[in-house]
Amino acid sequence: MVMFLFLVIALAVVVAAVTLAVVGGGEGATGPLPEVAPERLDDSLPPDRPLGRADVESLRFPLAPRGYRMADVDDALGRLGAELAERDARIADLESALAGAQAAAHVRLDKPGQGDQR
Repeated sequence: MVMFLFLVIALAVVVAAVTLAVVGGGEGATGPLPEVAPERLDDSLPPDRPLGRADVESLRFPLAPRGYRMADVDDALGRLGAELAERDARIADLESALAGAQAAAHVRLDKPGQGDQR
């Protein structure tokens, strides 16, 4: 019984020592580990021009405790999505203009000139 009581007390002392070592044991106001500001995304996406392949490939997100910061990833994906939507709209406009120009050219080629009917 004495041996069991000794082991329980020794275990309590070890747990207390580990807890004090991790928490800091009252050293200073903030403990032994200094507070570090969280990493923020150094936005390397150019604001003054459309994004290119190299811009997307060079984009790196800072790590957070559970992976990446969702706000940084959401901002980057939102910017990429907006630019892709803008490019899709521009491509659709250009394809529509091209189809209209090709249709007008075919109408002019198929329609005989009025001076040729005599």
